[in-house]
Amino acid sequence: MSEVFYTDTASVVGPNGKTVSLSSLPESNTTRWVTSRKAQLISAINGGLLTVEEASARYRLTLDELAEWQASFERHGSRGLKATLVQQFRHVRRA
Repeated sequence: MSEVFYTDTASVVGPNGKTVSLSSLPESNTTRWVTSRKAQLISAINGGLLTVEEASARYRLTLDELAEWQASFERHGSRGLKATLVQQFRHVRRA
């Protein structure tokens, strides 16, 4: 079994076109998840900088919460991550 080591030199293109690296991610004690932070984290996960499990442990988020963010981001982009629009998009999904 091989181990995967993540280095700080790895980066991906974030939702706003800027580079996202492990060092540019929100602090691990982040409790206020604004749209830009959610989008940055989802871009890092999708780009392979860290796994969903690592993000869950690092930020004390549930796997379901991260899955919901990923689904909203895929369907609606960063706009789908806004807390004020979550209810609206959930209604659209059910229709």
